[in-house]
Amino acid sequence: MYVLKFLQRQKELLNRFRIGQEVQLDESRINVHTFKFESKALNPIFAETDHELLPDQTISENERFDYQVFVPMGKSQSDAFILLLHGLNERNWDKYLIWAEYLALQTGKPVVLFPIAFHINRAPSFWCDPRSMKVVMEKRQHETGDHRSLSFVNAALSERLSEEPSRFYSSGRQTINDLTKLAAEIKAGEHPLFAPDTTGDIFAYSIGSFLSEILLMANPQNLFTHSRLFVFCGGSIFSHMFGESRCIMDKTAYDRLFHYYCHEWASILKRTLDSGKLLQDEILAAFNAMINPDTYRESRERFFQSCKHRISGISLLKDTVMPWAGVEACMGSKLAGQCFELVDFPYEYTHEFPFPVHGRISDVSLNHSFSKVFHKAAAFLA
Repeated sequence: MYVLKFLQRQKELLNRFRIGQEVQLDESRINVHTFKFESKALNPIFAETDHELLPDQTISENERFDYQVFVPMGKSQSDAFILLLHGLNERNWDKYLIWAEYLALQTGKPVVLFPIAFHINRAPSFWCDPRSMKVVMEKRQHETGDHRSLSFVNAALSERLSEEPSRFYSSGRQTINDLTKLAAEIKAGEHPLFAPDTTGDIFAYSIGSFLSEILLMANPQNLFTHSRLFVFCGGSIFSHMFGESRCIMDKTAYDRLFHYYCHEWASILKRTLDSGKLLQDEILAAFNAMINPDTYRESRERFFQSCKHRISGISLLKDTVMPWAGVEACMGSKLAGQCFELVDFPYEYTHEFPFPVHGRISDVSLNHSFSKVFHKAAAFLA
């Protein structure tokens, strides 16, 4: 019988997992399969500037990459799957491996680990190399004077978003296009793991939940009409997110991103639409509805009310990046309370590290807290 020992299992999975490799996890009877994906890059639709870290369209890693699927042994073709979406500025799958394994084991469904555009293996390796990022850090420190929130971990994303805040929208849009393509291939019976007409549910963390809510709201090609969504540490409307973190982005980038979308976006969008470079569609409309609580409130809350039986989640009391107030601002207080549970863990944690593996927290506490979240998620998505 598989018994969860969080710290031990996390270390075992880290030692076993490699992007692009097939892995057999005998202890949990899970096979990890690898598949190749080709994404169609978006044409730039907003103002282009000089690029310090490569123009987006020249980054081949973002267009051709591998994704992994955790599959319970004994499954030939499945008629359901769970899509697992990660957070902003992730450079590896490390903390998500035990999440994927647990969900696959407890639901009996394959779990697809799909990277967001320009993240994990869809990004150049030098973006997470301390030596390579030293030049970018020194440049930003000289320009902004920010020595507190800047780190080699967030330097690449901070520079890219400061350079072109529109990348937040365009990379999310490219990811939604990719997920639509993947879901369409699966539904058409073109994927070796899945039977025709298979549809998927979603487990989304952090910015992955923002993307997922837009995906469900836009529902491209009607592929997500019945999809369920479980949110962990997410669900906030954009204006209430606080992305300043040494793990996510520095203060300069966060301030630029916030001002761009909360104060400049409407006029930029109008000019772009009027020029004919961009067409209004369901994805853009859904994105716009998720920026400010008072903008498109009626249509946004109507959407969440109509699919409240398909959305569930857990927010953490001490989460400052995706705070509970942001979930209430997004869905309305009453509905947020019906769909989400606000919990606290008996140890020090952060949004970025809800289950810290630094060794100062007992395995018992980690087991209990992890199980509380993922038992509820697995029950909802089973």
